[in-house]
Amino acid sequence: MTYIIKTNSVEETQLLAEKIGRWVKPGMILTLEGDLGAGKTTFTKGFARGLDIKRNVNSPTFTIIKEYQGRLPLYHMDVYRLENGAEDMGIDDYLFGEGVCVVEWASMIEDILPKDRLDIKVYREDEMSRRIELTPVGEFYESVCEVL
Repeated sequence: MTYIIKTNSVEETQLLAEKIGRWVKPGMILTLEGDLGAGKTTFTKGFARGLDIKRNVNSPTFTIIKEYQGRLPLYHMDVYRLENGAEDMGIDDYLFGEGVCVVEWASMIEDILPKDRLDIKVYREDEMSRRIELTPVGEFYESVCEVL
């Protein structure tokens, strides 16, 4: 089942993500897909607030992985450039660790992603509006979406 939520501002998008961030547990995986400028990093900023992260969150485009410390560690990944070699980067250590992973462009490494996860697609409808599709895979992720 896919849950569709529409937001009409950056603040609404971040508030939705913050609510999800309040429900996280160690080992949780969120995948983010969407065109450039759709709001993947904006979503992650709100999610980080839900983890009580105080640092500014920005895109890990050139560093591939950025780490933030809050209630739980947050590993924010942009794997767009990792068509091959994800295993060589040690990404599976993050994916199967005790932190929470947000993976932008996750389709690039789908073969190494855990089966259970929350797949999120962000679509830009106009300058401020977004359509966010949440597709839970696994019971825990289904329960999070039902609460939202």
